[in-house]
Amino acid sequence: MPTPQNKSDAIALGKQNAADIMARRQAALARRAASLARLPKPAAEAPLQPKNLIAQPEAFQPAAVTTAGYLLAVGDSWFDYPLHDVLKELEQDPGYTIESTARAGDPIESMAYTKGGQLDNVPAKLESITAQGAAPKAVLLSGGGDDIAGKEFGMLLNSARSSISGWAPDILNYLVNERILLAYHTIITTVTELCKPSVAGNVPILVHGYDYPVPDGRGFGDLIGISLLGPWLRPGFNEKLFDDLPTNIAFMHTFIDQFNAMLAGLAADAEFPNVVYVDLRNTLSTDLTDNNYQQLWANELHPTEQGFVKVAQKFAAKL
Repeated sequence: MPTPQNKSDAIALGKQNAADIMARRQAALARRAASLARLPKPAAEAPLQPKNLIAQPEAFQPAAVTTAGYLLAVGDSWFDYPLHDVLKELEQDPGYTIESTARAGDPIESMAYTKGGQLDNVPAKLESITAQGAAPKAVLLSGGGDDIAGKEFGMLLNSARSSISGWAPDILNYLVNERILLAYHTIITTVTELCKPSVAGNVPILVHGYDYPVPDGRGFGDLIGISLLGPWLRPGFNEKLFDDLPTNIAFMHTFIDQFNAMLAGLAADAEFPNVVYVDLRNTLSTDLTDNNYQQLWANELHPTEQGFVKVAQKFAAKL
């Protein structure tokens, strides 16, 4: 676990990030205002009076906009996926209006520490919400999966033929309970600070720990065994000579449980009273019978449309 000093430093960095981001945003707005001031002023025009519509003034009225509320989202591919993702489903049912900076493939450290990254776009998204005379009901945050999955995944495992076969527990614990956790500390602090001018009190921030995946070797756009992206898990298992799918599913249960325990602890931390944990485990399926799990998992890391609907329902219930 992080030391108290590590945690304090991560929070301080989050506050400094927020100040720096707002300074960059104010500079960008000042440049925009100066550019607009140089534009020629439009000539005054007489108001349009179409004779055939004067008797029907309601034809000029804009359609009423209804929404379940405004949300801001920061995150990875669970919030930014082709055709269907958590945000798209929440926009349809129950009908939230969502401003998002999410980018597929972003590791949590990139979100937390990269200048010009996702968090730099948060002020503009907040401005879009406040322009409607509203404030964000909550912030949705998704991240950490890309820090585990991918070409480095195999280094988290000891070979199946080793006397210490299985997870490398010290590496896994450090990755989840220090590196990823401290990045969350920084992101949550940054977002909380950025939202303060728009929200009375601290904005609720919803976090989640994914669901139990099936490392079956399917990637995105899988066609006759060839994927456009991925797979992200099975190559690591193959590298370390784990070739039994039920065994590998059990390995992923261990990781997902540890990841969720970290987030549940974060939500219980008095330092972060606005963090709300959404438990998505057992929302999807790992049932290998007749490949039933594939109804809800499109590939190793991402749900199908039906799967995203079920995940979004968990978010909606918590909201």
